[in-house]
Amino acid sequence: MKSLRLLAVGKLKTPFWQQAAAHYLERLRHTWRVTETLVRDGDAALPPAKRNADEGARLLAALGPADIVVCMDERGKAYTSREFAALLDRLTENATAVPCFVIGGAYGLDDAVLKRATLRVCLGPMTFPHEMARVVLLEQLYRADCILRRSPYHH
Repeated sequence: MKSLRLLAVGKLKTPFWQQAAAHYLERLRHTWRVTETLVRDGDAALPPAKRNADEGARLLAALGPADIVVCMDERGKAYTSREFAALLDRLTENATAVPCFVIGGAYGLDDAVLKRATLRVCLGPMTFPHEMARVVLLEQLYRADCILRRSPYHH
């Protein structure tokens, strides 16, 4: 069973995002070993740059040496679902390295985290709330898995 990690800032607070994320995580875990690591949100009273830096430090501390860091970033490369599936397949070829998909908080990812990235991926040209971005990423990971397994989910 192949492995992947999801590293994100904060818990999903809205019930429907929690349910949607749980739905796709459950589906993914039928064929993948998925580890989800959440780091604490930055203090909302702090200026955005300081909050981002604090969250970034926690994200960096949670990364492992074998992680292939894939940052979800609006300035990253956009992929079709089939291209994303091929990317996931390539990222998991090496059994000792684990792709780690990183999602920032309300203000995105700190530059220090982006510098650690092997790859930056954009979910599309629009901006999404970070809770929605997490669910969209999970759905696309599940879709990629279905494409790789030739499951009828993606048509």
